[in-house]
Order: sequence, then structure tokens, then C-alpha cells
Amino acid sequence: MIQTDGPGAVAEADAALAIVHAHGGSAELAADAEVGEQLFAIRRAFHPAMERRGTVLIEDVAVPRSALADMFAAITRIEREHGIPIPTVAHAGDGNLHPNFVFQPDPADPDAVPERVWAAADDLFRECLRLGGTLTGEHGVGLLKRRWLRDELGDDSYELQRRIKQVFDPQGILNPGKLFV
Repeated sequence: MIQTDGPGAVAEADAALAIVHAHGGSAELAADAEVGEQLFAIRRAFHPAMERRGTVLIEDVAVPRSALADMFAAITRIEREHGIPIPTVAHAGDGNLHPNFVFQPDPADPDAVPERVWAAADDLFRECLRLGGTLTGEHGVGLLKRRWLRDELGDDSYELQRRIKQVFDPQGILNPGKLFV
């Protein structure tokens, strides 16, 4: 789905359509704003639809737009190697992808993400970084991705970030034990 707006929207939409067709894709323009909104409703239903297939770990990575095809190929390989479906939606215009790791939870610990899912996520994050991307395009590193942050920043930058936190929080009272401990 491609959306354009503003004074050049029609010309931009026509150009995007021509590019899709030139590369063997199939696409058509929405007939009007109402049809466009219906298409967006379908897009917004993606995540709830995935939740019907199992528990979903929704992730967020970004790669240079020139690396999108390689990243999608890597996701397909990672799905196959780990036996985990990873349907992915994207904001392709800025290289932001939302891979959804779909799995069946362990009945003994239904809130835990199984290690095999983390192994697949590890492969996906490392591939993203190898392609010149970043661990997050929108949602932040948070607690779930902190184990990969040093890989993205490198030792020197990671240590600098830790020291900056120490300057502003010498007693460790601001968000204690979260990221830079």
C-alpha cells in the first residue's frame, strides 16, 4: 500500500504505480478516499489478525531502503531455519519493518517468549545490523532489545552512553537497573 498526499499526490501516485508495474508488481489506484480508507482499515487489522494465529512478538527494525529486499529475503530464511512464521509489514518509504514472530506459548509459562523465538529474533536483529540498519525505527530499544544495543552502538559508544547516564544520575535512581547499569 502506497499513500501520497499534498499538491503533488496524483502525480506521485501515478509514478509509484508505474514503478510497481515496471518491476512486475500488481497494483491499482484507489478509486476515491473512501476506498483508500477501507484499504487502511485492512492494514490496521494486520496485527489483530496475527493474534488469531498465536501469541505475537511484534518487533520493529529499520534498514536503508536499498536493503529492504535483502532484509525481506533474510526474514524468509530465518522463518525457514527456525520454523517460526514471521509475517512482516513495513513502512517501506523509510525502511521501517515490523516483523511479527508468531508462536504457541508454553502452557506452563504462557507469558514467556520461548528461547527459540529469541534465537530467531537474534538472527533477524544481527542481519538488520549487518545490512546497515538499526534495532528500532519507531518503538525504541526498551528492555527487550537491550541485549543487542552494544552490537549496534559498539563498545566505545555504549560505554559513552553509560557514562553520560552516570553524569546525570550518579546515584542510579532514574529508571534503576533498566538499560545502562
